[in-house]
Amino acid sequence: MKIAHVAPLYESVPPRLYGGTERIVSFLTEELVAQGHEVTLFASGDSLTRARLIAPCPRALRLESSIDMMAHHILLLEKVFGMSAEFDVIHFHIDYLHYPLSRRLGIVNLTTLHGRLDIPDLVPLYREFREMPVVSISDAQRLPLLWANWQGTVHHGLPEHLYRFHGEPGQYLAFLGRISPEKRVDRAIEIARECGIPLKIAAKVDKVDQEYFDTSIRHLLSDPLIEYLGEIGDREKESFLGNALGLLFPIDWPEPFGLVMIESLACGTPVIAYRRGSVPEVLEEGVTGFMVHDQAEAIKAVKSLESLSRRRCREAFEQRFSATRMVREYLRLYEEQVHAEDVRRAGPTLRRLYEEGEIHDGDRPERRTE
Repeated sequence: MKIAHVAPLYESVPPRLYGGTERIVSFLTEELVAQGHEVTLFASGDSLTRARLIAPCPRALRLESSIDMMAHHILLLEKVFGMSAEFDVIHFHIDYLHYPLSRRLGIVNLTTLHGRLDIPDLVPLYREFREMPVVSISDAQRLPLLWANWQGTVHHGLPEHLYRFHGEPGQYLAFLGRISPEKRVDRAIEIARECGIPLKIAAKVDKVDQEYFDTSIRHLLSDPLIEYLGEIGDREKESFLGNALGLLFPIDWPEPFGLVMIESLACGTPVIAYRRGSVPEVLEEGVTGFMVHDQAEAIKAVKSLESLSRRRCREAFEQRFSATRMVREYLRLYEEQVHAEDVRRAGPTLRRLYEEGEIHDGDRPERRTE
């Protein structure tokens, strides 16, 4: 198939450091290329890919001093739609930004929604563009917009070779992600303190969260049990996660997926997570980790981490969260969208042939596969 992936421009594909959406776009793109598909990636110019790269800006916007980031995304849309006739399907990862154009030009498209959807402002927008085909990254993510035009749920996946298995547990707990109110690194710090186990924190601080970090978190980092490493990339993640006793994921929001959970499982490291959002879809209680409701349960779970099989954590990753599985599920959705568009375009012709007796009940048009 001829497939276009349209990524946000805030980070490169893959991102140098933090960036869940861009990382998934990279895994999808590279696996599709490996399987022989003709893929075009619309992303920042510092992206690395074996696909054809179309770049509306030279570098990831987070690395630039850009004031009007939307200007670059409007240019992105112009490039995508100017080339739209070249593709069988266009897979968007930029939320709803393309909807008005996609509606009017009638392109075959699919949008994976990577963020939270429990925002009241989204309701009238998605009601207006109710026909747009969308994909969720967990069933839990859908709950605020159950009536949207969902085509399927595709859990994230990672290349199996990305992280090596670490069979022996380490002596510290890990926290990986963003420092923000909803990620609750403060909970992770308190859990580690109560257990008397070192906690290593590898996390970014966005500009919007800088005040929260300065006023609510910075003073907690002076504890000798706590080590703040800052933001890390893929090269450092394997060692960071693989050498940990367990990953703490003490979220306080409806997590759409939680990529760090499967990154940890890929290394063989079990996860302790608060039971919110997608967590019950990702973790297997008592097998790949523990799901808790409060700090007391989290502390109890830490004491049980070594009872879990790290080999089983890795096996669960390989069975459920590989990039190969993710791409297989997306290809099925692409084919369904292409077929639906073929049927729509052929509608008047099929009706005429039916009326003239050239086709009969039960006949179906051939499904396009190229």
